[in-house]
Amino acid sequence: MATFLYHVGRLAFRWRWFVTLLWIAALAAVGVAAAKAPAAASDGFTMPGIESQKAFDLLEERFPGSAADGASARIVFVAPNGEKVTATENKAAIEKLVDEASDSSQVASAVDPFQAKAVSKDATTAYATVSFKVPAADLTDASKKHLESAIDVARDAGLTIEVGGDALATQPSAGGSAEAIGIAIAALVLLITFGSLAAAGLPLLTAILGVGLSMASIMALSSAFGLSDTTGTLATMLGLACGIDYALFVVSRYREERAKGHDPREAAGMAAGTAGSAVVFAGLTVVIALAGLSVVGIPLLTKMGLAAAGAVLVSVLICLTLVPAVLGFWANAVLSRGVRRNSRRSRRKQQQTENGGSRWARIVVRHPLPVLLLGVAGLGVMATPVMDLQLGMPGDEAKATSTTERRAYDALAEGFGPGFNGPLSIVVDAKGSDDAKSAVARISKDIAATDGVVSVSPARFNQAGDTAVFSVTPSTAPTDEKTKDLVQTIRDERPGIESKTSGASFEVTGKTALDIDVAEKVQSALIPYLAVVVGLAIVLLLLVFRSLLVPLKAALGFLLSVLAALGAVVAVFQQGHGAELLGVETTGPIMSMMPIFLVGIVFGLAMDYEVFLVSRMREAYVHGDGAKQAVVTGFRHSARVVVAAALIMMAVFSGFIGAGESMIKMIGFGLAIAVFFDAFVVRMAIVPAILSLLGDKAWYLPRLLDRLLPDIDVEGEKLSRRHPVGDTDAALRPEPEPVSAR
Repeated sequence: MATFLYHVGRLAFRWRWFVTLLWIAALAAVGVAAAKAPAAASDGFTMPGIESQKAFDLLEERFPGSAADGASARIVFVAPNGEKVTATENKAAIEKLVDEASDSSQVASAVDPFQAKAVSKDATTAYATVSFKVPAADLTDASKKHLESAIDVARDAGLTIEVGGDALATQPSAGGSAEAIGIAIAALVLLITFGSLAAAGLPLLTAILGVGLSMASIMALSSAFGLSDTTGTLATMLGLACGIDYALFVVSRYREERAKGHDPREAAGMAAGTAGSAVVFAGLTVVIALAGLSVVGIPLLTKMGLAAAGAVLVSVLICLTLVPAVLGFWANAVLSRGVRRNSRRSRRKQQQTENGGSRWARIVVRHPLPVLLLGVAGLGVMATPVMDLQLGMPGDEAKATSTTERRAYDALAEGFGPGFNGPLSIVVDAKGSDDAKSAVARISKDIAATDGVVSVSPARFNQAGDTAVFSVTPSTAPTDEKTKDLVQTIRDERPGIESKTSGASFEVTGKTALDIDVAEKVQSALIPYLAVVVGLAIVLLLLVFRSLLVPLKAALGFLLSVLAALGAVVAVFQQGHGAELLGVETTGPIMSMMPIFLVGIVFGLAMDYEVFLVSRMREAYVHGDGAKQAVVTGFRHSARVVVAAALIMMAVFSGFIGAGESMIKMIGFGLAIAVFFDAFVVRMAIVPAILSLLGDKAWYLPRLLDRLLPDIDVEGEKLSRRHPVGDTDAALRPEPEPVSAR
């Protein structure tokens, strides 16, 4: 592996013009394809195999022309102080709005609140539901503007009007200016680390090109594979973070090889052969973790994982080819100013055998047990809130009070009760019943008598008269645990209820039930997902480090960091500790897919740091250092770069905390804190402590396995033997241009 990548790096350095133009041409070609590609049709959120999804599918089949997942707008009317919505002028304004709203080609129905009895007991609040034939993503601007104009006219009559639902909901955005600040912090970290504008700019330049290529590819393939706008969010986040980090490691190793006396082309080859090998395996662990998201069985999550895995692969390819090519243009520019001037201070610094990383490693090596116990105990304390974890899908109640969706939610809760914002939909299949109406009436009556049910709406039948749907209003809020218990109770009572209806059956669905089902399915998929991802990664790390204990230690360290990160997320977003500092106005359940996101993404990133840090220790051990000295040597060479990489990751992820959407805040915070725990507690403290305690046993591999496993040579041992160090002064001479350029 190292020898092959060494030759790739040398070729890319020599044929730098060709390699650079090839990548630019690829970006241009994919960009043109993306511009010409048709937009993907929205397939909505689907979750095969759960009851809520089966009920949605039945609705689409039995109620043709009205999509079960069609957009809806719940328009909430609040009368001015001292007035009622039933007053003549207010009632006329509301009825006029409903008439105007129904006059649109994409509207399936607009329900008058006075006919549907959707007026609060004190008559201060009412609501009208506008249902659309298509999902929110497929609504035209004309349909949205038509509804907005009707609402504005009613507002002019003096009514307070707020709009819930997804038809006019503001789309979640990424970090915006905060994300730009994150990238700026990453640039500053690179500049401090390298002390050179060229060296700091190179990782940013190549990473941005990689993200551009990945996002253009996603757009070009969106129609063919049904990729939505949200599919690329994870790809952008990881493509940028991994792209910067991978280039950072190669550039750092290039500078190190130049300091040893290698000429520019040789240094580029050595960097690609050693750091490049680590990049390949680090990238593969990320790809395994992301591709493994398909195990969960959520199509949207599978698409996001595969798209992000593709972005990481692009980052790896760019790191192995474009980075050495750009180094060919900036052979000396990426070196620090002192090295370029060959100053005495620079030479003394190069000759130093101690730096901050090695000094820290010596402290850990001297006191491994206290460091290990302190690190494990600290992460254990941070992980304790996980015991109180509640999964769900935060809705309008989690949005900022500045949004109309949140104000509509609060007005409905105040006027009609907390459960009104999360009604359950009961879909009755009476095709096998002799008397469909009687069967539906019986089911409706029995469900209405269930504890925790406030009211049941009249049933609505399809044209064939064999299927009906009605709403059930719980007494508790959508995210309340009692609502989850109510859904389970209704389903548990189903056999007894259906036995009285002679052939009719029913299923519970609706957004609230769907969120509950999704949370349960994700929770049940977490253990199999962990087994697949961790198992494959252990095999991969076994190949890289040729050790039994190092991969196991890496996996256990990851579990500690991800549990601590999830505990921090629960503490902030569910329990509310420090929530105001992040701009979180309302706490609630943790997003159902958050544990899967953390496990998948953080596992890949954790293995990045493991590979880059421990591979340098393995390299020192293979080259003759003792077990404890190898830890110190590894830290001397790689600790500074790993710290810089972690700070860059944290800066990029922290940018998403500035998003207005609570879920994006949660993802950004969770990933940033997970990187902090894994890089600075696990990899910088727990890992060297364990390796020091294990000594030579850390690198033990049974002879049988040693013979069976292929020799990948990530450490570049063969390269070190074949390519001795050259003269430092000669290394600063410019590399001649390739023959074809003359």
